[in-house]
Amino acid sequence: MTLLASALLLLLPVAGRAAGDAEAGKTAFNRRCAVCHSVAEGQNKVGPSLHGVVGRASGSVAGFNYSPAMKSAGKTWDEASIDTYLQDPKAYVPGNRMILAGIKDEAERQNIIAYLDTQK
Repeated sequence: MTLLASALLLLLPVAGRAAGDAEAGKTAFNRRCAVCHSVAEGQNKVGPSLHGVVGRASGSVAGFNYSPAMKSAGKTWDEASIDTYLQDPKAYVPGNRMILAGIKDEAERQNIIAYLDTQK
């Protein structure tokens, strides 16, 4: 086996997984996000369901009334875009209706993203 192939095999277990702690992320999600968002498939609240959000196109949950800004944002919610959005939602998608001012703590954001990544 070549050195490159060996190195790639070492990376496989972590590929596609958020860097944070999903269990801590669940706690943070319940404290910060669950008032407005559910992780249950098809269960929209004030905000859309976040079930399967990682990898989903922005403004695409059926039955949710998105702002025009979010409908036309053209984003794909991957770990990097969710992280940027959670830092400052109004700056990332100007005109969206999210009331969260932002989560400044990087570890907390990474934990929430790790938790959301488990909700598939």
